[in-house]
Amino acid sequence: MPIITLTTDFGEKDHFAGAVKGAIYSELPDVKIVDISHSVSPFNIPEAAYIIQNAYSSFPKGTIHIIGIDSEINEENKHIAIKLDDHYFICANNGIMSMICSEITPEQIVEINIHDHIETKFPALEVFVKVACHIARGGTLDVIGKTIGSIKPIRNIIPYINDEQTQIVGSVIYIDNYGNVITNIKKDFFTKIQKGRDFKISARQYIFKEIYSKYSDVVNFETPVEKRNDEGKKLVVFNSSNYLEIAVYKSNSKTSGSASTLLGLDILDAVSVKFINKKN
Repeated sequence: MPIITLTTDFGEKDHFAGAVKGAIYSELPDVKIVDISHSVSPFNIPEAAYIIQNAYSSFPKGTIHIIGIDSEINEENKHIAIKLDDHYFICANNGIMSMICSEITPEQIVEINIHDHIETKFPALEVFVKVACHIARGGTLDVIGKTIGSIKPIRNIIPYINDEQTQIVGSVIYIDNYGNVITNIKKDFFTKIQKGRDFKISARQYIFKEIYSKYSDVVNFETPVEKRNDEGKKLVVFNSSNYLEIAVYKSNSKTSGSASTLLGLDILDAVSVKFINKKN
């Protein structure tokens, strides 16, 4: 029996997450359910896309991922099921899957049509659960929908490069639990455009000229502990998912502040990289 994961913006207070789990267990008592996150900011498509992209591949092939974000069905927000990288994703066609699909081509995409027999006000419970359980039993996507060729894109997913390739303009796509700011600029993309040149990373009025390998690289361990003043230092790294991240060393958004609060950065704010051509 495959695993079913849940990624939603339901939070922990309300009954929604529990009701979805109960409905799955009612149909498949032996299934394993894993919560990826129920703390996605409400209706935050880029945040949900980043979370599911960086979590799904840690699960076994054949895992089924329910994504309950902005899933109310209407003419502009249909429901889809996707087979990609031998995983299954069930969600609204609102851009959530475009981050993954920009790197891996889906094997199959269907627009779910079982709504013809279900009137729903709670799609994750009344539609996504039924589709997930159908797949878990070995059912095919062709039974629950019609094949479509593409999905809705998400804006600002791909950084902009100027014609001279001297500047990348990216945007903030995620702010993590520590208040660190993750951009849509990936390491491979950065390196390809950089071509060994020096650079300046700009975020509002702040300038960074160095990218560290890890957070603690800002610490001078030769300095005695009692004389160090490293906590709160601003830095840039490529994080564990290889995205360019602006961070504050050992930040605490509730006390000393975080990269997001101290730099005044939020989702979709611009972060740019200017490359400096070396003189001959």
